[in-house]
Amino acid sequence: MIDQNGNKRKYLFVILLVVFLDLLGITIIIPVIPALFEGTDSSFQFYSVEARSIFYGLLIGSYSVMQFIGAPILGVFSDKYGRRPILTISLIGAFMGYLLFGWAISMKIFWLLFVARMIPGFMGGNLAVIYSSLADISRQEDKAKNFGLVGAAFGLGFTIGPGIGGFLADNSIVSWFSYATPFWFTAILTFINLILVRLYFPETLKNKMDTKVSVFQGLTNITKVFKMPKLRGILYIVLLIQLGFTFFTQFYSIVLYRDLGFSVKQVGFLFLWIGIWMTFTQSYLVRVLSRRIEQRKLLSITIPILTILVISLVFSDNILMAYIINALIAIAFGLTSPNLTALVSNEAPNDRQGEVLGINQSVNSVGQLVPPLIGGFILAVGTHYPILAGGLVILAAAILFWVKQRH
Repeated sequence: MIDQNGNKRKYLFVILLVVFLDLLGITIIIPVIPALFEGTDSSFQFYSVEARSIFYGLLIGSYSVMQFIGAPILGVFSDKYGRRPILTISLIGAFMGYLLFGWAISMKIFWLLFVARMIPGFMGGNLAVIYSSLADISRQEDKAKNFGLVGAAFGLGFTIGPGIGGFLADNSIVSWFSYATPFWFTAILTFINLILVRLYFPETLKNKMDTKVSVFQGLTNITKVFKMPKLRGILYIVLLIQLGFTFFTQFYSIVLYRDLGFSVKQVGFLFLWIGIWMTFTQSYLVRVLSRRIEQRKLLSITIPILTILVISLVFSDNILMAYIINALIAIAFGLTSPNLTALVSNEAPNDRQGEVLGINQSVNSVGQLVPPLIGGFILAVGTHYPILAGGLVILAAAILFWVKQRH
C-alpha cells in the first residue's frame, strides 16, 4: 500500500514501464495481422478479396468483443481486490493468447486464430487497471499530465513495436522469420512484464470497494452512461472519437498493402513513424499545453483538425503524403486522447476511479468493437471506405463537442 509520503515518481516510473512493455507487445503485431490476409506470403490468399476483407474485420473484432466484456470486469475487480493481483492475472492470460496465436499461424489453423485473439482481448482490459493505479497516485490537476505520460509510454511502444514486428515477420532478413515470430517475441515480452509486476509494481489502492461483478458488466456500464448526467456528454464524444480512430488504425494497413504496395516491413516502419510523433506529443506537447490551455479549449481545436486529417487520407495516393498526414494525425490524436480521459477522471469520485475509468474503457471498447465488425463489409465494397467512415464519425464528435460547449 502506498503511504502519503511515498515516492510517487518511483511508482509512476514503474507504472509507465509496465505500460510500455504491455503496449510494445500489442503493437508488435500491428503490421502482421493484416499481412496474414494481404501479404505476399499470406496463408489465406485462396479466399476472395471480399472474403478476406470480412474475415480480417471479424478477427480483429473478436479481440474488441472480449475486451468489451473483460475491461469493466477487471476494473471492478481492481477496486475490490487491488490493482496488482488483477494486472497479474491479465498478463498471464495475454501470455497464453500470444503463444496460441503463433502456434495457429505456424500450423495454419484458421479457427484457432479467433480463439487466440479472444483470450488476450479479454485480458487486454488491463489498461483500465493501469489508469486506476495512476489516478490513485495523482492529484486532480496532474491527471492530464500523467495520463499524457501513459500515452507517451504507449507512443514509445507504438514507435518501436510495429518496426520490430515488421522486422521479425520478414523472412528476407532471417530465413526462419515468419508471421508467427512476432507473436513468440510478444509472449516473451509479456512474461517479462509479468515478472516486473510481481516484483516491482506497487499496490496503489487505499480503500477497497465491495462492488458486484457480472459478465454483462460491459453492457451494464454502457447503460450507466445514460444515467450519469455529468459524464454522459463527454463519454458520447469519447465513443465517437474511438469509433473514428479505430476505423483508421485497423484498416489503414489494408490501404497500404493494396493501394501503395507496402510490404509488412514497410507497414511496420510507417507505424513506427506515427509512434515517434505520438511519443513526442504525449511526452512533451501534452505537458506543455496542459499548463497553458484549458482542456476543453484544446479539444475544441484538436478534434476538428483530426477530422480533416483522417478524411484527407482518402485522397492521399503517394508515400510522401502518407507520411506527412500520419504524423499530423498522431499529433492531433495524441493531444485529444489524454485530455478526454482526464475530463472523465476529474468528474469521477476518488473512491470510484476504477469503476468510472472501467466505464470509460467500456465506451472505448465499443468504439474499438464496432468498426472491425462492420468495417470488413465496408472494406469489401471499397478499400478507402472504412477510412472515410472514420473521418465522418470524428466529424460527428467535433459537432457534438461544439454543441456541448455552447450549452
